[in-house]
Amino acid sequence: MNLPLNISGLSLPLLPVSPQFINLCGEPATGQASGPLKELTDGLTATTASINPKFFYDELGSRLFEAITGLQEYYPTRTEAGIFDASYAQIGATLAETGIRHPCLIDLGAGNCAKASALMQHLTPRQYVPVDISVEFLRASATQVQNTFPALDIVGLGMDFSKGLALPREVQSQERVFFYPGSSLGNFHPAQALEFLQHIADPAQGKARGLLLGIDLVKDSATLEAAYDDALGVTAAFNKNMLLNVNSLINSDFDVRQWRHVALFNTERSRIEMHLQACCNLTVRWPDHERRFTPGERIHTESSYKYTLQGMTDLLRQAGFNHVEHWTDAQGWFGVFWAAV
Repeated sequence: MNLPLNISGLSLPLLPVSPQFINLCGEPATGQASGPLKELTDGLTATTASINPKFFYDELGSRLFEAITGLQEYYPTRTEAGIFDASYAQIGATLAETGIRHPCLIDLGAGNCAKASALMQHLTPRQYVPVDISVEFLRASATQVQNTFPALDIVGLGMDFSKGLALPREVQSQERVFFYPGSSLGNFHPAQALEFLQHIADPAQGKARGLLLGIDLVKDSATLEAAYDDALGVTAAFNKNMLLNVNSLINSDFDVRQWRHVALFNTERSRIEMHLQACCNLTVRWPDHERRFTPGERIHTESSYKYTLQGMTDLLRQAGFNHVEHWTDAQGWFGVFWAAV
């Protein structure tokens, strides 16, 4: 409810404030999504078929992932939140020691913006920039944040930052702090993760002061696999919904009933893998292409790399961050890192 504003004896309701929103995802070409068409075709026609995990996040996919974060098996969200709850004062003091008091907070993969919202009173940002590929979901989330913090300058960016992180001029250049929670960095191959981190740390790319990062840590296989294959089947629905999103993007004819969800921990590569496995002989068709699948053949939909505290510290330093600190939970399941340029 808007509070009334009294002007010369008149009581007027405050009008709702809308955040600025910039869609950098681009418009699809007439009749088809040209960018996704090539990328998805390349993945689906490879020897081992794959789909980039960014295609999980249409509006329904974003809501399904929001549901996943509340599951008992899915420890990362609540564990990371617990670390932040216990360490807000230390994190704020650490940033203040480097002269950062009112940052431009750039929230990568912002989703519902809940994690950044919990940081607001501790970091008191001068500008909040939520970034996500799920444009309409982000637009609604940014509006909710604006309603909660009506005086805050918010610039929402609909953006696929996996292809680059060139920020528009509307994003303030001073005191930039990048916020990348939820262990989403783990979706990158380690070499790609290094390149991404180097891009953030590179002074030529902007005036970044540092990165506040959440990362999942190595632990036993049973705990990891349960987190990605819950008993209720929400993660399976999330994985299968990707096929419906692909259908909408490239006019393919995936039938989700012909696929089952598979999640496993690859100990050699220290990563959780998610796959969709064909249940029968089938053929998937899309404009000018088709792919036959045999029973048991898989589409690789996600890798989520798990790190040690030392391994992530080394990666951040290799990327060009000069000062690295971390906080973790009592079990050592998850780490929150502050990396200063």
